Amino acid sequence: MSKDIKTDQAATLREVSETGRNTSVDKGEQNSPRVISVTSGKGGVGKTTVVTNLAYIFSQLGKKVFVLDADVGLANIDVMLGLTPEYNLQHVFSGEKKLKDIIIEGPGGIKIFPSSSGVQELSELTQEQKLYLLSEFSSLQDAIDIFIIDTGAGISSNVMYFTMAAQEKIIVVTPEPTSITDAYAVMKVMSQKYSVKSFNLIINEAKDESEANALYNNLSSVAERFLNISVDCIGYILNDTCIPTAVRKQKLASVLYPEARASMCFVKLAREIMERQPEDMPGGNIGFFWNNLLENRVKNRA
Repeated sequence: MSKDIKTDQAATLREVSETGRNTSVDKGEQNSPRVISVTSGKGGVGKTTVVTNLAYIFSQLGKKVFVLDADVGLANIDVMLGLTPEYNLQHVFSGEKKLKDIIIEGPGGIKIFPSSSGVQELSELTQEQKLYLLSEFSSLQDAIDIFIIDTGAGISSNVMYFTMAAQEKIIVVTPEPTSITDAYAVMKVMSQKYSVKSFNLIINEAKDESEANALYNNLSSVAERFLNISVDCIGYILNDTCIPTAVRKQKLASVLYPEARASMCFVKLAREIMERQPEDMPGGNIGFFWNNLLENRVKNRA
């Protein structure tokens, strides 16, 4: 990466942090929320780090961003950001609170729906709980520009459910062999069981651009050959010591170290996502996927 590019990206992140908006990436307003799921084949690949840093940058670009911690039963977004929510999804499912009552505010004004940690009963939500949760979201549609679902890792029913609920499906993968194998497994399940034919890939912890490109080329060629699906790499995050340092401080790298190379990668990635248009932009609200999920349930029972 050239010095000029580094300087430009660092200036961009400083600009959005200071002004709260950068119009160069705002190519028109969406009429309905963009719903983006971020998942991974295995844990420990930095998925939540990617989600929270992107959410922060989107918010600094003037977007109303909501994040759902959908790793139900093993949630950690609040811990990562040093937040202490009084209520979480467990209180919603128990009927004690409405979804709007549990919202907490994170860096840059992002809104977070915290989940619970260490509650085994929520590790596999019932169909009624899932549908209730999604129906609750529909009441918040007007307050959301971008809705990011931070799913758990793997191929559990919860992960598949929340991933299928999104228009845009992103898989985070690292150069580590088991991460690549498990990312392929996720795409295999989603393509064969749920008929998903296209995936977006974010490569995290890459040594350099060459390593990221090599990983993408290998994974996409295998997926296209054996699964008959398309895989598009929308960006990569370079390995950077600022990330674990920020995590230990329970802060975002994009906030603490805006000129670090990982932070500049997040800015570039946010630009790319904002420039893209979802293939199937819904005409309704954030519950647009409700009917599709009900139809899938009927098909699966048939």
